[in-house]
Amino acid sequence: MRRLFVSLSILGCLACGTDSGSSPNGGTVVIGTLADADALLVPLVDGVQGRTVSDLLFDRLAEMGPSLNTVGDVDFQPRLARSWRWSSDSLAIVFSLHPDARWHDGRPVVARDVVLGFDVIRDSANASSLSASTAIVTSVSALDSLSVEMRFASRSPEQFFAATQIAPLPEHVYGSIASGALRTSEAARAPVGSGRFKFVRWEPGARIELAAVDGHYRGRPKLDRVLFSVTPELPTGIARLKAAETDVFDPVPPNEVADLAAQPHLNVFNSPSFDYAFVAFNFRDPKAPARPHPLFGERALRRALTLAVDRATIVTAVFDTLALRALGPMVRAQATADSTIVQIPFDRTAAESLLDSLGWTTRAADGTRMRNGRRLAFTVPFPSTSRARERAATLIQEQLRSVGVSMTLTPMDFPTFLKAQTTGNFDAIVAGTRTIPSPSGLRGSWASAAIPGGGVQNAWHYESAVFDSAVHAGLTALDPVQSKAHLRRAYQQIVDDAAAIWLYEVRNVSAVHKRFVLPAWRPDAWWLTLGDWSVDPAQRLPRDAAPAAPAAP
Repeated sequence: MRRLFVSLSILGCLACGTDSGSSPNGGTVVIGTLADADALLVPLVDGVQGRTVSDLLFDRLAEMGPSLNTVGDVDFQPRLARSWRWSSDSLAIVFSLHPDARWHDGRPVVARDVVLGFDVIRDSANASSLSASTAIVTSVSALDSLSVEMRFASRSPEQFFAATQIAPLPEHVYGSIASGALRTSEAARAPVGSGRFKFVRWEPGARIELAAVDGHYRGRPKLDRVLFSVTPELPTGIARLKAAETDVFDPVPPNEVADLAAQPHLNVFNSPSFDYAFVAFNFRDPKAPARPHPLFGERALRRALTLAVDRATIVTAVFDTLALRALGPMVRAQATADSTIVQIPFDRTAAESLLDSLGWTTRAADGTRMRNGRRLAFTVPFPSTSRARERAATLIQEQLRSVGVSMTLTPMDFPTFLKAQTTGNFDAIVAGTRTIPSPSGLRGSWASAAIPGGGVQNAWHYESAVFDSAVHAGLTALDPVQSKAHLRRAYQQIVDDAAAIWLYEVRNVSAVHKRFVLPAWRPDAWWLTLGDWSVDPAQRLPRDAAPAAPAAP
């Protein structure tokens, strides 16, 4: 299967072999997606689709470079901040804003806009997913119109990375909106940004349109338009890509790779991924969240279920060579990942013995185990848009049935699924996440509120004082060796606790129309280079000449 792909090195050579700088501006890229954006303002975004759009609309103070190094500031590239300087104690950074940076309504980007970006994250009513990665930032202050000081609670290797997670927001647009009202405000649905593309329209459930910004301080994008076309049904989305109605599809489902690779107008290639999937157990009763879950509050039961699942067989059956077994709440592309973590093995006999020892010894008529009159049964939702998660869940269902466990699967459209996940309305859930190069995401997704920034996205309510302590120590240790050792302790703890059945870490497979001349592909966020994509003039389509409509007032 590996021969079906254009490797990243070949793709890089294709881009280098064509002088994309000599190509005239113009053209439209249509990106096919199975789900709509959940939000368009950076601090309000939870899903990948929202992140993709918001990253194009809003510039940060600086952007992590292609090395994906999150330690220090050497590999970060200036954006809204033209320069910065550290205090002598390394507990503060003063950013000097670019004097030519403008909001899309023409107003200049000023220091108080940075302050607002921070305030929106810190406002608990906004439930921002960035609370975890920015937890070390204690204050943001405007020194003058183009200078802003950011102060930190302590020194850490990723101080600068934390600073760059704060996206400035135009104070003159969003500053007067009351706490808790931003997410549902009209201004949030028609964002005024600072990026190389500006907002044109959002037709919920159908499409989002962006247009190039003329005179942008970083230079006008080579493309005129970016369209996100939402098609919830996977077969329809793939058919549109094959018919050249869309230009990009990412990620490509494993069962579609061979067919798309045979299409003469498409490049299909793979890259390291930051996506991993898991079956998360809810540690709290969804009907009474103050109480432990009647099943999954018991560590030994979670371990028994994990013992019963043959992850290696599932990964091969669903992905062939396009995925690896997940190691835990991490991906191998992260510098802090540790492949030596001792995993709970597949051992059906041990699973049955442990279930017996826990008292699940009697059987219902259908073979489901029972204890004190309660069936060992639970319901698991999954997004109907993910064929991979559906297939994995079906295989898990069969494997658990063989040891007397009844797992009912509930497909949901993505908005419904996301609501169930974020509200904790599930017993267990087939979840997936696109993490970031930094391990700081552990704070929000798996740590508790006992540490700064903890628990913001911990919808499964996993709690471990050992895990929390190790994560905090790992994220604040200045010595890289010590940091990795602390994080290894955290990873081992959460695996031992069977907080989830860690399923797979995918190799990201993407399809792009060959008419585009591409820069080097970024595995963490390919969309960040869209401003440098160009269209081969000989392969332009009628839609490339269509101008963007003006944004509604």
